[in-house]
Amino acid sequence: MAEVPSTFFMKPGAFAPDFTLPDCDGHAYSLSNLLSGKKGLLIAFVCNHCPFVTHLAESLGDFADRIAKKGVATVAISANDTARYPADGPDKMGPFALEVGWQFPYLYDESQEVAKAYAAACTPDFYLFDAGGRLTYAGQYDDSRPGSGQSPSGANLAAAVDDLLAGSPTAEPWYPSSGCSIKWRPGYEPDYSSELDLNRR
Repeated sequence: MAEVPSTFFMKPGAFAPDFTLPDCDGHAYSLSNLLSGKKGLLIAFVCNHCPFVTHLAESLGDFADRIAKKGVATVAISANDTARYPADGPDKMGPFALEVGWQFPYLYDESQEVAKAYAAACTPDFYLFDAGGRLTYAGQYDDSRPGSGQSPSGANLAAAVDDLLAGSPTAEPWYPSSGCSIKWRPGYEPDYSSELDLNRR
């Protein structure tokens, strides 16, 4: 399996691109209602079949439960081309989330426009925003990877949440997440060769 890193095109303080996406049951969620009344929001680009995701999926469920008690919400988004990767289809997303204990919304980005707007590159890819929708951290969950012999802990994200709750962005350098590439539709692969204008609203 080829390992692809985060792009880091979105800089500290950048605004979260807006979106409205359905979950596997057709219920729509928007950025504004996910952030409403919260101290922050963790967005994770994931999928069902990637071994980098399944490696930390149960840990992520526990982590999301813990930070929810501190006022930080979590949402997962799958953007993979399900024509070529049917294991990532909406009909499989609900059972996967139930199996790994995810209590947060798991949304389907069929158009892949949201993944492109965030310059997401891999599964998993993590973005943490404050209550105003500004980026305070992007990068890895922790140092563990499939086959590393390490159990996932969420250490990097946990430190970033602590920074967010203290009112400050996480100091760089941020270490990239890595995993399977997002499975783009043929001919729809993004050009990440130059930095996108993600840092203004």
